[in-house]
Amino acid sequence: MTRETGVHVTGPMEARVFRGVGVPFEAVAVPEVVLAHGEAIVAVELATICGSDVHTVQGSRTSPLPLVLGHEQVGRVVAVGPGRAPHTVDGLEVRVGQRVVWSVAIDCGRCRYCRVGLFQKCINLQKYGHARMARGWELSGGFASHVHLRARTPIVVVDEEAPAELLAPASCSTATVMAALAAVRAIRSLQGAVVAISGCGMLGLTAVVASVAEGATVIATDPDRDRRESAREFGASAVGDGTADGLQQALRKIPAGRAGYTIALELSGSPSAVQSLLGAADIGAVLVLVGSVAPTSTVSVDPEQVVRRMLTIRGVHNYAPEHLLQAVRFLERPESAKLATMVGDVHPLAGIESAMLHARAHSSVRVGLRPEPGSIQLVAVPR
Repeated sequence: MTRETGVHVTGPMEARVFRGVGVPFEAVAVPEVVLAHGEAIVAVELATICGSDVHTVQGSRTSPLPLVLGHEQVGRVVAVGPGRAPHTVDGLEVRVGQRVVWSVAIDCGRCRYCRVGLFQKCINLQKYGHARMARGWELSGGFASHVHLRARTPIVVVDEEAPAELLAPASCSTATVMAALAAVRAIRSLQGAVVAISGCGMLGLTAVVASVAEGATVIATDPDRDRRESAREFGASAVGDGTADGLQQALRKIPAGRAGYTIALELSGSPSAVQSLLGAADIGAVLVLVGSVAPTSTVSVDPEQVVRRMLTIRGVHNYAPEHLLQAVRFLERPESAKLATMVGDVHPLAGIESAMLHARAHSSVRVGLRPEPGSIQLVAVPR
């Protein structure tokens, strides 16, 4: 009596591997992957280059090397492991042929943080596009023809007709915004709120669309004029230049905002932006900090003002599995279609060097990578 221990997947699979600042990406062929229980292989349809990928390539963000970057992508399931198939966040069985997105993070489900729902802070966390390339998990990032999804990866099936440019960022910027808005909703409604959004990159523009969709009036601030204009096109009622004065001027353009904002999302990571928001809050306001993910200078918080003005300051880092599902559901809404325009030029995977240069020069939009279409052959391990 024997049992199936794995599924061998062979075929033309490859990854583009980052080995260090100034070193060209290396094309690494992966002739075989062995899938264990609960695992899958996904053929990448489109990956997009996140700002953190650019920072890693520039050397301003440290990562273990060698590394397959990329954590924003959409693809199609081409193989699943033996035994019980993996399941999606909403409980569906993952099947070959499904179009899917998946989380940047894999949690263990057992540690003290997982047990209280802080899955993104799992002690044993593994992250696509952030983990050192290792034997048995070579296809660990989105800048590849295929990605090897490990067991417990949060997966969501997506619409067949939705543009890949709309779906690929779901597993980073869109899901992070959903986590930030969930933190807000735990305290107060967005309906009728004055929402101040600081930073109008991919996260900020997603937040503009999502907040307006929930009935909020939005003001958006950013030092970059083009980003401010994009925020206005995406639904912001007023914009400011990223200074404290610019924030106050934008709020004064909204009658309901003259006393200050009721909700703020800080997405830029700028200490001066955090300081400005702390001074512009209305009584009972909620300030959610998202962008401060690197060491920086401190800001001043007057505890008396926090108490007397009944302020809430929340930190949100990454997201939990349910936020990825919320992201996909949000992207299915007609008003979200405009976010597809945030992905500009799309390069072939083999052109990753030029794609990275383009991403560095045009930080206001995402740059895409599209692998050449290929096929793989499944061979089951003998029983």
